Amino acid sequence: MFRQVTIIGDGAMGTVCGMLLCRNGIRTTMWGYNAAQLAQFEQARENSRFLPGYRFPDSLHLDSNDSTAMRGAKLLVSAVPCQFVRTVWQRLKPFVPSGIPIVSVTKGLENGTLFRPSEILADALSGNHHYAALSGPTIADELMRELPATATAASEDLLLAEAVQKTFSTPFFRVYTNSDLKGVELAGAMKNVIAIAAGCIDGIGAGDNAKAALITRGLAEIKRLGVALGARESTFAGLSGLGDLVTTCISPKGRNRTFGERIGRGMSAAEALAQTAGVVEGVSTCRSVVDLAIKVGVEMPISEAILAVLSDKMDVREAIAALMSRSLKAE
Repeated sequence: MFRQVTIIGDGAMGTVCGMLLCRNGIRTTMWGYNAAQLAQFEQARENSRFLPGYRFPDSLHLDSNDSTAMRGAKLLVSAVPCQFVRTVWQRLKPFVPSGIPIVSVTKGLENGTLFRPSEILADALSGNHHYAALSGPTIADELMRELPATATAASEDLLLAEAVQKTFSTPFFRVYTNSDLKGVELAGAMKNVIAIAAGCIDGIGAGDNAKAALITRGLAEIKRLGVALGARESTFAGLSGLGDLVTTCISPKGRNRTFGERIGRGMSAAEALAQTAGVVEGVSTCRSVVDLAIKVGVEMPISEAILAVLSDKMDVREAIAALMSRSLKAE
């Protein structure tokens, strides 16, 4: 177990991580890139932007100073939206302690490089760091209310995965370990694209049969690309795969599903984004998923259809019609 941790990122998941760690008696600091915003959070003693109404633990320390926030930390948590991971960590690189392990709670793929979060970190920081991911069906609001939840701590270094497991586990938050870091990160990225599609189905009122089909075929699509990239097939049936996919596709609190629902009701992607608080990771990730699939020669019809909708090349009903009219084949 790590006894002193710094969280890089002051969004919903960064705040949730702070709550979990403080509950375990771990000395915890949360850093934010925007000093003025972090000062507002400090004054209110809550994340008034992303999780209003939930008071910070008294022991949670906030620090926007790059040079002091990580001082003394034994573990760093990267809780930065995927497309900002590189710039944030390049800024912090001079102050990152040598060899310190880093666990990412980010879900997505970097546009252009197609890197997973741990790959972005490794590329931005270099050095002798070990990386892990903490991922699963973790709706922030439910965790803040201490409702039962589970997640997976994944790392190629199993000792690190076990240490992260012990650091974050609480009586209401059960953490499992997995050595398939690649599969866990890929599942976390791709499920957000399928969640947008699930929201579109809700928005047009296509029904539960359609949603069940989407989740099932979406999982097959996620697994197909993951295995082609060297991930373990079994990972996609676990918490970071099927578990996270189901939660993201059905929860009314999920940003990606809610964003998709607004599109299904007739909004453009730009209009839906404007009405959605926070970063909708599936939007930027969708292009990267399709590019990655093309790179390795894997069919991703649902992801391609959502990309076409987001690019205003077809509407939701046209996308569904195109998917339903594909050549018949065995399951």
